[in-house]
Amino acid sequence: MDVDIIVRMGFFIKDLHQDIQRLNSEQFNDDQSSKAFIVYRGQDLSKEDLTKMTNNKGGLLSFNNFLSTSENRDVSFNFIQQTATNADHVRILFVISINPSSSTTPFASITDISYFHTKDEVLFSMHTIFRIGDIKSINGNNDLYEVNLTLTNENDQDLLTLTDYIRQETFPDKEGWFRLGSLLIKMGQFNKAQEVYEVLLHQTTDESEKASIYHQLGIIKDDQGEYQEALPYFEKSLAIFQKTHPSNHHRLGTSYNNIGMVYDSMGDYPKALSYYEKALEIQRESLPPNHPDLTASYNNIGIVYHSMGEYPKAFLSHEKALAMKRQSLSSNRFDWSMTYNNLGNLHNSMGNYPVALSFYEKALAIRQQSLPPNHPSLGTSYNNIGLVYYNMGDYPKALSNYEKDLTILQESVPSYHPDLGDTCNKIGTVYEKMSDYSKAHSFYERAVQIGQQSLPINHPNLEIYRRNLEDIKKKL
Repeated sequence: MDVDIIVRMGFFIKDLHQDIQRLNSEQFNDDQSSKAFIVYRGQDLSKEDLTKMTNNKGGLLSFNNFLSTSENRDVSFNFIQQTATNADHVRILFVISINPSSSTTPFASITDISYFHTKDEVLFSMHTIFRIGDIKSINGNNDLYEVNLTLTNENDQDLLTLTDYIRQETFPDKEGWFRLGSLLIKMGQFNKAQEVYEVLLHQTTDESEKASIYHQLGIIKDDQGEYQEALPYFEKSLAIFQKTHPSNHHRLGTSYNNIGMVYDSMGDYPKALSYYEKALEIQRESLPPNHPDLTASYNNIGIVYHSMGEYPKAFLSHEKALAMKRQSLSSNRFDWSMTYNNLGNLHNSMGNYPVALSFYEKALAIRQQSLPPNHPSLGTSYNNIGLVYYNMGDYPKALSNYEKDLTILQESVPSYHPDLGDTCNKIGTVYEKMSDYSKAHSFYERAVQIGQQSLPINHPNLEIYRRNLEDIKKKL
């Protein structure tokens, strides 16, 4: 997605969406016109995407564009029959069931105004969401499939939960472009999000807005593993908030927390702990007792104590966070995903590996249904599962999960991201345990190369990578 083009073409996207809304209200305004019907779409799809769709049967599927379909099955079927595919792709006939009386997205017949008058075309607005139904091959053909979809309705609980989550996570009180940037971050589209915020930063003269934008740019750099670049953005945001807000305002707590997060990632645990404790002090004064930000601060403090080897203090902090989550969490599936992950971390640290695995798998199942397939958080889940299998001595399963994490990271983060170094090092440890020293050496070497680009020279992880590389050389 080219952000500059989206900005320039925003008026066209808006007008087309409004035209579809207008046509929808004209065409489906009585009982007769609100009867359920079926449309079709022929499309080329990668085998990998088909597998993911099959694994997500019963889940949600979104198309990120205006979606052209036909009421005539032959039109769509003939289209895919004429489509040439390579060995990695299959042809898909989507069979889409629609109930106009309860749909969540505008759509309309454009047969009378379309250039292709004979195609009985029905056009959906952007980001239409469907429920995935049966998937089967057509006539036993292994490169031709029928996928049944149902347009979600306004009472779909999963959709309501997803919509509410996205709304809350993308600053509902902000303007559209700011929210677009936040959504792109959630999707792992960091470079595109940065483009949006740099445009907004150039356009605004409001100091409070600048502080919010600096905060978002810091989040982007932190998520990309560019900690040295993230720190100045967070510090600029904090400096502005200190001028424009009271000393105990919760936004100051957020800034301190973010700076602590960067120092934590850089391996400077005493500084990280200092900033986390400043954040916690402000949050205790300014937020309700079970606020999610307080929970996050206790978790962060627990993680730092764990990194510093102070396990009793780490355990107490995690226990406080867990107690607050039990009291405050709704049935929001996405909140529970984070909770499952935190519980998995805690049990993994305590050596309760089967219990940890159970929580990690629950978190993964939710993330698979709610995140893009290459989102870094999915990689984190696979990494966690791989670590548990490694600790249990099941090295083939550990390797399989680490490789899934590596594939996602290679698609979603810069080539020097520290998470890539961590995963390469873990794959190296598995190969070493399996006595494949040549492959272990290759991955240890790659971990060192990435660590040298992304971590401070004295970072403990980089020291581990170097030590592993030196040790494996002795076994070759």
